[in-house]
Amino acid sequence: MTSAPTLRPLRWWDIAPLLALEHDLFPEDAWSPGMFWSELADPETRHYVIAEDESGEIAGYAGLATAGGEGDVQTIGVRRDQWGTGLGATLLADLLAEARARGCHHVLLEVRVDNTRAQRLYERFGFVPLGVRRGYYQPANVDALVMRCDLGASEQPAPNEGVDTGGR
Repeated sequence: MTSAPTLRPLRWWDIAPLLALEHDLFPEDAWSPGMFWSELADPETRHYVIAEDESGEIAGYAGLATAGGEGDVQTIGVRRDQWGTGLGATLLADLLAEARARGCHHVLLEVRVDNTRAQRLYERFGFVPLGVRRGYYQPANVDALVMRCDLGASEQPAPNEGVDTGGR
């Protein structure tokens, strides 16, 4: 039996191996190395974690931006062989806990309108739809559903409940 991946802070030396997973999960709108470097450069307002499997490989990652009592999920990615294991929920629970610790009252995120698996995960954590951003994901020109979670009112499910998602 394999053990569950463990979370740790994302570091600069993780960026190169992370990019392969990023491109596999999000081939049309993958982040660049510079985007990850920029996020890591601001630890006062950013929180990024990776999940490592027992062999030390990256099984998933997630990032949060915070400012003015508000959080924003920047990204969540889960390696395909880890889908359905609860890892996406574990990563999201970590981001929401960090948002609470940083004094956030609510958290926003964007998710592709065609990613219903991710939407179900976010709904389990108390996220509700707010609106749509037309053509948000480029170059595919796919709309984003904007969702919000009120941290004061949300009940957090156990990380291993339900279906996992690959991310965005």
